[in-house]
Formats: sequence, C-alpha cells, structure tokens
Amino acid sequence: MLGPSAHEDTFARDNLPRPDQWPDMLLERPEYDYPEYLNAAVELTDRMVEAGFGDHDALIGNGRRRTYKELADWTNRLAHALVEDYGVRPGNRVLIRSGNNPAMVAAWLAATKAGAVVVNTMPMLRAGELSKIVDKAQVSLALCDSRMADELVACAKDSRYLNKVVSFDGTSNHDAELDRIALGKPVRFDAVATGRDDVALLGFTSGTTGQPKATMHFHRDLMIIADGYAKSVLGVTPDDVFIGSPPLAFTFGLGGLAVFPLRFGATATLLEDASPVNMVEIIETYKATICFTAPTAYRIMMAAMDQGADLSSLRIAVSAGETLPAPVFEQWTKKTGVPILDGIGATEMLHIFISNTLDEAQPGATGRPIAGYEAKVVDDKMREVGAGEIGKLAVRGPTGCRYLADERQKRYVRDGWNLTGDTFRVDADGIFHFVARTDDMIISSGYNIAGPEVEHALLRHEAVAECAVVGVPDEERGEIVKAFVVLKPDVEASDALAKVLQEHVKATIAPYKYPRAVAWIGALPKTATGKLQRFKLKQGEK
Repeated sequence: MLGPSAHEDTFARDNLPRPDQWPDMLLERPEYDYPEYLNAAVELTDRMVEAGFGDHDALIGNGRRRTYKELADWTNRLAHALVEDYGVRPGNRVLIRSGNNPAMVAAWLAATKAGAVVVNTMPMLRAGELSKIVDKAQVSLALCDSRMADELVACAKDSRYLNKVVSFDGTSNHDAELDRIALGKPVRFDAVATGRDDVALLGFTSGTTGQPKATMHFHRDLMIIADGYAKSVLGVTPDDVFIGSPPLAFTFGLGGLAVFPLRFGATATLLEDASPVNMVEIIETYKATICFTAPTAYRIMMAAMDQGADLSSLRIAVSAGETLPAPVFEQWTKKTGVPILDGIGATEMLHIFISNTLDEAQPGATGRPIAGYEAKVVDDKMREVGAGEIGKLAVRGPTGCRYLADERQKRYVRDGWNLTGDTFRVDADGIFHFVARTDDMIISSGYNIAGPEVEHALLRHEAVAECAVVGVPDEERGEIVKAFVVLKPDVEASDALAKVLQEHVKATIAPYKYPRAVAWIGALPKTATGKLQRFKLKQGEK
C-alpha cells in the first residue's frame, strides 16, 4: 500500500504501474524505515545544517566552494521563486537541462523541496529528443543553464505541454532570470511535506532506440541508495571528497555525485568536462577520496601516474558504465594499491544493487547483492540455474522498476523480480559474474560466446588500448565474432598483428571464441556515461 501523498497534481501517482505489475519490494530492514512524510531535498540540505555540517563544504565547482549552509539557503531561495513566481505545485513535473555543476544540483534540490517531480536531462539532447521526454512526462516548466537554452526553447515552440523555459546561471555568477529572482527571496522555505512514496524523480533510460522509458523513483528511494550502497559498501564519511564523470542527468551520476556525498556531510566536486585529465587535476587539487568513472578513464589515469600524477588521496575507485575488465582491475590495484570496485546498477533500480566490497573484491567478478537486495540467475521460465550455469539476472530489493505508463513494465518485471537484461553466472561461493548484456551474446555454430569475455582476453595483449566485440552475420556459422580494436599509440595496424591477436585470444580462452574478423578503429562509440554502444558497430555490419 502506498503511503499518503502531498501531490496536488496527481499525474505521477496516476501513471504508476498496476500493483500486480510491481516487483516485490523488500523494505523490512531498519535502515530503510523512513517516516511517512519525507522530502529528500530537505534531508540532504537543511537536515545536514541542523546536524552541524553548516560550515562544511558541500559542493565544489566552476571555481567556487559552497558550504552546506550556503547550499541550504540557495536552494530555499530558488524554491521560493519556483513556487511564488512560476507557480510550481506539488506533483508538477519540472525538467532540468544542464551539465555537471553546482547550479544544476541546486535547481534539482529546489524543485524537489517545492514538491515537484524532477526530470533531469542531458545537455547533448536535441529538440526532437527533448520533445519525446516532455510529452511522456507532460512537462510544463523547464529550468535550463543559460548557456544551452536554444534546443529547449526550440522544443517549447512546438510543444503542447512545455510553455515556460527559465534560465539559470551554471557559471556561479547568478546572472540569469531564475538567479536574479531568487536573490530577493528569504533563505528559509517551508518545504512541501511530501510522502515517502511520492514520486520525486523521473529517470529516463539511456536506451538506444525506440520510445523513451521513464522510471519512477520515490523520495525514500533516494535515501535508500545512500543508506544502502553508499553506507554499506563505500563507507562514506564527512571526510570524503567525491569526483566522477557520470552525468547528473542519469541516476548513476545523481547518486554518486550528489545524493551520496550530501547524505553524509561529504563534499562533491563537479566537472562539466570530466575528462580523465581534468579529473586527475581535481583529485590532486582537492584530495578526492572516491572516484566514479569508466574503465577506459582509469587506464588513462594510470598513464598520467607515469607522468607524475599524484592520486594517493583516493581510497576507493568505483568502475561505472561498462563491466570492469579483469586486466584493468589487476593493473589498477597493482599500480595504486587502491581498491577498484565493480558493480551493476540500472536506471530502473535507481543505482547499484550488486557490488564488490573492500573486503571481497576480485578481478572479473561483479560481487554480491548489497544490503537488502536479493539476486538469482534464472532460465527463460524463471527457474534458478545451478552454480556456474549462465542465465538471466533477476533481482529484487527496496528499489525496483516502476515505468511511467509503459507496457514494457510487464517484460521487465516477472513473478516479482526485476529482469535487468543482463546475462550472469554465480560461482560456488555465491559471487555473481557478469557475462554479457542479454542482447550481446553471440551465437556462432551453436556456441554461446559472450562478447565481453573476448574483449577481456584482447585487453591482455600489450598492443590493445580498447576493443569491442560483436556478432556479425555469417552464412556458414550464423554469426562470427568480430573485434573492433583501438591500438595503443605507436602500434601499427597490420594483417600480421590481427593474426597475432587472434592467436593470443585462442591461447587465453577457449579457442572457438576467438575473433574470426578483426577491424581497426580510431575510437569506440560510447554513451555519455561511458557505456560501449555495440549496437552502432553492429549496424555498420548489416
């Protein structure tokens, strides 16, 4: 049963899936027992000031530090403006468009304090893509970094829903419409007493094709990912300083670079251009302790260490976007002495639900379910398979998939379990091992071959910087394994090198898995979160 709601605009609750389509929600643990009325933004700002963190740095970005007191005051002023000048009512959807900067975090927190349902979006989206999101969520108000308003304004011109685009200053100068209005507002704001089961966030999946899916997350869900993963796995303390590359527009970035640090009085450093070089500079300057980024970035950061970069302040590296190749795990831990944790999460689940831990991290393993989650590997009929057997990952816990008015809910949730679209195996010790995305399995002459396994083998060769493996059509075998390889600098591509790499794979894993075709490529196609877009490579082979 859902708890009470403060939403005057009931769109979000009205469009939740039917109760019989929900996954089982496991909320019995005491750390996930929240009061009926809960506003996540208040918990991350005003409550932290009350707890004594007012003078502690909360956000660092665009050349400026913000304490928790400054952040609380800033977001309260903004919330006043949203309610009094722009008519935001509890339950209204508010879209935010910005890069990773403190102003975006402040806009998100302010809209959440006002009781809105926030839709964070990527700055690279164009008007047509934004229109699909606006229509799906029926967004009437958008807040946008003034430096990137054009596409959103273009979207509003033809939208039946979006009737107001308000700019804020992402550079910290407070020189935009929303900032100027907010500066004259009080620093105290009576935040909307939202219910813990009120929708706080619509996370649109970073899917590659088709209509966008919006995942619906409650105020309590935002607390759960911090009180679960961030506390039990990362052990976050007020002394921690976070750095990372995932966009705040995605739930992974919002958790890792906003919710996690703010929940525990820690500090978040935010970069609009989170290149590995820029992250190294931030780590050195602010002595960052927890880093979230992709395996490729960790490779570049290790190269920077050879040039004198000092990463000694880091105590945890979290690998995001793609599964962590065993060679990167081994190289990083040997070179830095810092644990690197792989984990798997999903927009549908809000954040990570299976992870390695500091006490139990091993190369090539994803880990165990985190506190409050259960997972198993099943066959097509939802029957659990034996140790070592490959099947589909099924998971359930205190968060779960709730699509906004979407028939695909019935495919993602079966028998109370979330089916994430990943292929896994569990070893005899109960450790989960990623095999491939379900649609990345290659079937060649009747053999099931996991692309990531072949990639990990290739990465063990000294000539390979990056690689991606896909299945391409073949008359004789149905599919063959094809490798797209990015070579290290000063390594020359040749037919002879292709044969060397093929023999290397045969000697590393079962010979039938070797890539029968090798192509050289300058850079791999990736999403903004660092996920490899294998579908783009497949499209070029059709």
